[in-house]
Amino acid sequence: MTDRQHLTRALWTLFEPIHAVAYFAPEAREAFAAAGLPRYWDGYFAGRAAPLGAIGAAPVTAIFSGFAPSLVERALPAVWETVTPAAALEARSIGAAASLRSLLPDTGAVARAADALSDVAAHADTVGRPLAAANRALPTEQDPYRRLWQATATLREHRGDGHVIALVAGEIAGLSTILLRSGLDLDATAMQRSRGWSDDEWQTALGDLRRDDLIDGDGRTTAQGTAALATAEHLTNALAVGPVAHLDDAGFRELAVILRPLATAVGTLFPYPNPIGMPEPWDPESDPLAARIPREPRA
Repeated sequence: MTDRQHLTRALWTLFEPIHAVAYFAPEAREAFAAAGLPRYWDGYFAGRAAPLGAIGAAPVTAIFSGFAPSLVERALPAVWETVTPAAALEARSIGAAASLRSLLPDTGAVARAADALSDVAAHADTVGRPLAAANRALPTEQDPYRRLWQATATLREHRGDGHVIALVAGEIAGLSTILLRSGLDLDATAMQRSRGWSDDEWQTALGDLRRDDLIDGDGRTTAQGTAALATAEHLTNALAVGPVAHLDDAGFRELAVILRPLATAVGTLFPYPNPIGMPEPWDPESDPLAARIPREPRA
């Protein structure tokens, strides 16, 4: 991995928490409820999938990776009988902006970050990345809080689409990823429940990974399984460089310094470690080479 690839991973820790408010902050959940989607997963799947239109469960299950088909099917396509994709997009923007306003009162700092990150998002290569492409194609927001969040959505989904590509290439996409991470650094019970997998589905997939020597008899990820995750993470980092490739070292550092105080403030919403596997925000001033940012999931 080149230094720029690792620094791109470190930069992800600065925009991921800003993006994640749309699915975790109370203001965001209230906005979905006000739009007619009081159930958490209805709001999550409608809000995240809305840029793709009134899409059904099968393609969302494939694109998102890791969620049980039955969980997605409870929400899609039924939510489109309650809200249109446009209404779901408006609800997620309202909720995200309200969440960010409560955490980031400095409008000037938010506007600077929105401008800088929007430029980066505009450079995202979206071939083979459906969620990134759909988010980048949305109209530009004028409100700085909404514009900031929208830029993070494009970049987060750009990295996420690339991550799915990497997992598929390593033949560990879907439930396999969840099991490998649960055997390494995430809570297995919480992950099974939150992703909607039944006991039978969980145990069947676990047996397959044991036969492939990726998980041991105690449910822990083996050295081979850990290597598979690391390979996917390294490819994810390589595929994520595109949006920042036009920045020189000074420009890259300036972007990170702009985002750091915002990520730190928003990061108070999340425990570390957390269910989405997000490390603590990078500090580009005290740790310029991101030595304290893990290069891959850790045991």
